[in-house]
Amino acid sequence: MELFNAFVVSLQAVWADSGFSAFEAGNGIMILVGLVLLYMAIVKEFEPLLLGPIAFGCILANFPRTGFLEEPGLMQAIHYGIANEIFPPLIFLGIGAMTDFGPLLARPVTLLLGAAAQIGVFVALVGAMLLGFNVQEAGAIGIIGGADGPTAIYLSIQMAPHLLGAIAVAAYSYMSLVPLIQPPVMKLLTTQKEREVTMEQLRPVTKFERVCFPIVAAIIISLLLPPIASLLGCLMLGNLFRESGVMDRLSDTAQNSLCNIVTIFLATGTGMTMNAHDFLVPQTLLIIGLGLVAFIAGTAGGVIFGKIMCRVSGWKINPLIGSAGVSAVPMAARVSQVVGMKSKPGNYLLMHAMGPNVAGVIGTAVAAGTMLAMLK
Repeated sequence: MELFNAFVVSLQAVWADSGFSAFEAGNGIMILVGLVLLYMAIVKEFEPLLLGPIAFGCILANFPRTGFLEEPGLMQAIHYGIANEIFPPLIFLGIGAMTDFGPLLARPVTLLLGAAAQIGVFVALVGAMLLGFNVQEAGAIGIIGGADGPTAIYLSIQMAPHLLGAIAVAAYSYMSLVPLIQPPVMKLLTTQKEREVTMEQLRPVTKFERVCFPIVAAIIISLLLPPIASLLGCLMLGNLFRESGVMDRLSDTAQNSLCNIVTIFLATGTGMTMNAHDFLVPQTLLIIGLGLVAFIAGTAGGVIFGKIMCRVSGWKINPLIGSAGVSAVPMAARVSQVVGMKSKPGNYLLMHAMGPNVAGVIGTAVAAGTMLAMLK
């Protein structure tokens, strides 16, 4: 009998220490959310390299009593890398090594399209303030409109860390839904004649221009907006690796091994912030809704400015490339190409759209730096 009682006491102790005893309905809901995100990543292939780790991190975050973020270990180290702004600049290093700024240098005027697409950031900022968010929270929410996940995380950590999970999920989800969200907006705002505009071939860009651009851009932007010096500095350093012609090993590491490793840590750590207590609040739905508004507004802003440039240039610029200014590289540029090809078979817009697309990367970072300088 004593042996049986001891066995029962042991079972009770195991149960009391298990996650099952502390499991709540909110944990179950968030695990289901994580499973839905996994479905989107694996089955639907919506940004699988990002949504996959985020989804699994969400599931892990909702196991009670794991002590992931309270006790020293891998998960705490990953959280440290996010909270102290280590991972986003490293991601930008890889992005820089993978980015060809040639189309932007060949037609610098497309920088204006990247800037125009940032209107979505400020539309969402104003909308968030009208819905009761404070100015720092509104700024962090607004950056979703730039469709740049690392920048959204970077700004959220500094201005509204408690909203990081919702903002990151909204940003990456809408990035993955670019082919679904953008085409209706693009077709609504343009005429058949505008969509059929054929653009002249881009001029060749010299190696001197390619090497000088990251150096000059890093100097000017870092002096103008010091809060984003780490982001833009790493972006331009990675691009210098690519364009110099003498740092191929560094370029290969930045755009492959390093970028893949940091993506795993950044995405998983972001998912780890999606615990039921912080995520299952009315604010989350508002953030997701505002993110959609921001994304649509950014797409519309780029297209509308593209229409203006089309007229000013004498019908030499296809306004569809303005939608690529939202910064989702290179997916947004591919959408411009697809919509253009459907309107006029053989009308290749991809390289032309890459100009505003890479300009959008810079534009979103500049918008983030502006908000950090003004609102933090």
